Amino acid sequence: MALDAALLALTAGELKNTLLDAKIDKIFEPTRDEVLLTLRTRTDTFKLLLSARSGSARICLTKETFENPQTPPSFCMLLRKHLTGGRLTALEVEPGDRLVFLRFLCTNEMGDLVENVLAVELMGRYSNLVLTQNGRIIDALKRVDFEDSDIRQLLPGLPYTLPAKPAKADFCSMTSAQLVEAACKLDLPLHQALIKSCAGVGPVVLREAVFRAFGGETALLASELDEDRRAALTTAFEAIHADRLAGGRPCLAADDEGKPVEFSFTALTQYGEGRLQFYGSFSEMLEAYYCRKDRAERLRQKSRDLHKTVKNLHERAVRKQAARKEELAQSGKADQLRLFGELLQANLWAVEKGAKSVTVTNYYDGQPVTIPLDVRLSASANAQKYFKDYKKKQTAAKMLVKLLEQGEQEIEYLATVLYEVETAPGEQALGEIRQELKGQGYLKYYKVRDKKSKPADFYRYRSSDGFLILVGRNNLQNEKLTLHTARGRDLWFHVKNAPGSHTVVMSEGKDIPLTTQNEAAQLAVLHSSLAGGVKVPVDYTFVKNIRKTGDLRPGMVLYESYETAYVTPEPGLAQRLALPKNR
Repeated sequence: MALDAALLALTAGELKNTLLDAKIDKIFEPTRDEVLLTLRTRTDTFKLLLSARSGSARICLTKETFENPQTPPSFCMLLRKHLTGGRLTALEVEPGDRLVFLRFLCTNEMGDLVENVLAVELMGRYSNLVLTQNGRIIDALKRVDFEDSDIRQLLPGLPYTLPAKPAKADFCSMTSAQLVEAACKLDLPLHQALIKSCAGVGPVVLREAVFRAFGGETALLASELDEDRRAALTTAFEAIHADRLAGGRPCLAADDEGKPVEFSFTALTQYGEGRLQFYGSFSEMLEAYYCRKDRAERLRQKSRDLHKTVKNLHERAVRKQAARKEELAQSGKADQLRLFGELLQANLWAVEKGAKSVTVTNYYDGQPVTIPLDVRLSASANAQKYFKDYKKKQTAAKMLVKLLEQGEQEIEYLATVLYEVETAPGEQALGEIRQELKGQGYLKYYKVRDKKSKPADFYRYRSSDGFLILVGRNNLQNEKLTLHTARGRDLWFHVKNAPGSHTVVMSEGKDIPLTTQNEAAQLAVLHSSLAGGVKVPVDYTFVKNIRKTGDLRPGMVLYESYETAYVTPEPGLAQRLALPKNR
């Protein structure tokens, strides 16, 4: 569901009571669609999130921690220039529209007081943030030129105009009786008729009114409602309006698995009382609904370029390997070159000058053989050319065998890195992967952050028997865990023939129970590309059996003495065993 005008008005009123007269302390742009304002009041500090992402456009307070880009985007720098230190003097909503104006009293470069207005447009895929002064646009988060729209442009220097409003009446300005009367004039199913009769409220609210009035009946035509049904629907809308006028009840509806599916300013009884969650503020409700979705989208944006690079490297390695295999197959014809050379050497007398080929008897099987010749060379020179090509093919075959082995290692390594990029929990993890790729020569121009952050710790778990289980987050951590942290009698786990993390049970000199071994094997599956699989093969052995040679890439090890278990991960196991240090 998208944030509708009615709920936005309530959210804005809530924010106005909290933030009015607050000063902007810091401004960040975590992703290309989001801006984060840190505002300080006399007693507290708040983080205001302005999201112009089409699927989750909103304005609300947030307590989430964001990882900001190393270099602030240009729009972020512009906001810092014009708004930092500004005081929020007004927070206004355009009636019936998803548009909020944040008015700030700021000091310009000349030391004069000016009013800068940040327009927060939350209209689905047209969502935007526009900074204006004296009615003219300073800049917009998403510029709209004449090619994008011939009706309304958002470019620096142009006058700021309001977006076009729908032709329908605003839900908040209509009485319940007026809404029902307008809908009943249409020969449409009741829910569709209500949608066409008003604007400013989401379909879920209209469905809620129908549900409260008629329960499970959904096949009603609006034009066929009798007086009693119209009265029941009017009463349902009056109750919803009463909730809105009283400040609303932030309500979130979840599915059977607890995943949020809808939200509103009134109780969504259509989903059943057991699925409803009520919150103390609209900001809390919006954060609960969008938090998981936005976190995944932010990470997807941050990892997009790195993922594309690693994927291209992996695909190129696969193509190169296929070409080498084809070349190796062609080198199998080298014996024929040697045979041609020997037969020519033995039959120099039979070769006529300038001949394009010669047919001689193969003294190995007595069969005639036709040998192509280079007319520019003598018979002896043709024979020597065949011997030379034979030696080249032999040398190439030996090299190709070695290159094919190296190619398999490279493909396996890049597949592991690709898995790590896809499952990286944040910007810090992505930075460690970039640093690793730079060390391997894949990224030549990766610039390390000036302010070095402390490397993340292993994932830590405590088994049901009390044993510590450590899991690497990336290849460098896998290598550190297996070759430096773990000891000989510790037990090592890894999914068979697939990218995944090294998992080690720290034995501390004790025998490791089967329950702990099974839990560690499940964690190895959950931290691999086979997570979610059934009866996944997992190799396990003592750490003393693990070795590494100098030609192996980070995270790759060798082991010969091992056993294989087939496990199906238990739902919720990782959450149950995780220690607080996991982050």
